[in-house]
Amino acid sequence: MTADRSGRTGPPGGGLLVAGTTSDAGKSVVTAGICRWLVRKGVKVAPFKAQNMSLNSFVTREGAEIGRAQAMQAAAARVEPTALMNPVLLKPGSDRSSQVVLMGKPVGELSARGYFGGPGSPAGGSSLYAGRREQLLGTVTECLEELRRTHDAVICEGAGSPAEINLRRTDIVNMGIARAARLPVVVVGDIDRGGVFASFFGTTALLSREDQELIAGYLVNKFRGDVSLLEPGLDMLRDLTGRPTVGVLPYAHGLGIDEEDGLRVSLRGAVRESVVAPPHGADVLRVAVCAVPLMSNFTDVDALAAEPGVVVRFVDRPEELTDADLVIVPGTRGTVRALAWLRERGLADALVRRAAEGRPVLGICGGYQLLGERIDDDVESRAGTVPGLGLLPVRVRFAVEKTLARPVGEALGERVEGYEIHHGVAEVRGGDESFLDGCRSGAVWGTHWHGSLESDGFRRAFLRRVADAAGRAFVPAPDTSFGALREEQLDRLGDLIEEHADTDALLRLIEDGVPKGLPFVPPGAPALPAQRPRDPDSGGPPATAGTEHVGAPAAPAAGDTPDRFDSLEGGNA
Repeated sequence: MTADRSGRTGPPGGGLLVAGTTSDAGKSVVTAGICRWLVRKGVKVAPFKAQNMSLNSFVTREGAEIGRAQAMQAAAARVEPTALMNPVLLKPGSDRSSQVVLMGKPVGELSARGYFGGPGSPAGGSSLYAGRREQLLGTVTECLEELRRTHDAVICEGAGSPAEINLRRTDIVNMGIARAARLPVVVVGDIDRGGVFASFFGTTALLSREDQELIAGYLVNKFRGDVSLLEPGLDMLRDLTGRPTVGVLPYAHGLGIDEEDGLRVSLRGAVRESVVAPPHGADVLRVAVCAVPLMSNFTDVDALAAEPGVVVRFVDRPEELTDADLVIVPGTRGTVRALAWLRERGLADALVRRAAEGRPVLGICGGYQLLGERIDDDVESRAGTVPGLGLLPVRVRFAVEKTLARPVGEALGERVEGYEIHHGVAEVRGGDESFLDGCRSGAVWGTHWHGSLESDGFRRAFLRRVADAAGRAFVPAPDTSFGALREEQLDRLGDLIEEHADTDALLRLIEDGVPKGLPFVPPGAPALPAQRPRDPDSGGPPATAGTEHVGAPAAPAAGDTPDRFDSLEGGNA
């Protein structure tokens, strides 16, 4: 591969799909690490994930919503994130449906059965889905082709496992896109969970012959101990499958990057695991984050946890707010649902008491909305008018159109950048001072802006205000740069690949494509079972493949109407 070729218009660049034996096997971090390793070699590289399911999303400069993991991977590749990198994003809005975001814009709310097809569909339901699947596959393939035309290499990330045999016929993110684009596939397994050899072998053996032809190797993630003890197993795996292991990545503490929905993967969790600098003042600052249902963009608090002396934890009981110096009500895809949850658990009363005592509270996006006087929601929950907590002089009306923006402004005398992802429109009717697009009333702040705390000067100014209100002798560190910390983490991912992966083998796969002559590992993919008739005694739908998936909207009730976009409506990010 050559150095950066801006404006590249030649043959398609190289490609690789990073799949996993399970969800959270490490696909996101490995993809990011390969991107950072390549860009440090002078390769113009881009990340890609055909279909993502996450409540952590990001807004690109052109106003498109994509998974935050792909934005992180773009940062690893040192390129600007675009909708091409994540053409399909599913955002859960309930236990039964997800909002479908296509090319950065919401297009509907869809059940799992409607998205993946399945039993109980009208006559021809499967063929109806097949048409949609072909359309989506065409869209994601075109996006990948465009990225390959303009980059030397594209590193693709799969979702869940490629061996989810009930969903193979509808797959567009694992072997579906690999087959369409003839991508070599490296399968990542988390050895820290145990059973990694069985997972590698079973993943391969459950794929069809055509899919197995693309499985080019394995990569072990999160290994602890002496690699020489693992090598006999790797040799036996190669004998069994005919495929090499292209790397054994050690368990790395304190790797905090933006993945999808696991709370343990973001930076603040990593800070709790690692040794951090002591506080600059006499006191630490304790931050409690209400773990509301459908919590989204919880990465907003990562920048706080990166500050020496700031302790961040997630809570779901009112007594856990007692010793908190700051309580954050984060974003959610279900504002009315989150409000009811706060009331049911007694957290709403605790927040009201805090406000009356002048103790700091910050609401972000959906959390900001529920702190207001009332919510008029005929879009997300269709609950109509619902009283809020009344802590801010704000009234919220849900609009059908989603606000997607990258605002820049000033607050507390400091420049602030952020991003907005919400359907709620807030009318500010007073307050002690404006606060970004929201307001402050007493010790309660609210804003729709995600990511504002990543602006270093603003974050320090805000923490000083919180410390003053809380009566804490806390002093923000004068030199903490969240952007620099993020770059250090991405460089650590690149180091893991460079130092512990077979980079020559990875380069050959990226440049030369699928190796020839990879053997078939029996038994291969089983045939999908024929649809069983409905059980007249149970009255329930027939059991069939294709209705369950870790990364899919939950299966709807028997009476749900399948194969339709319910609306253009949704909720907050």
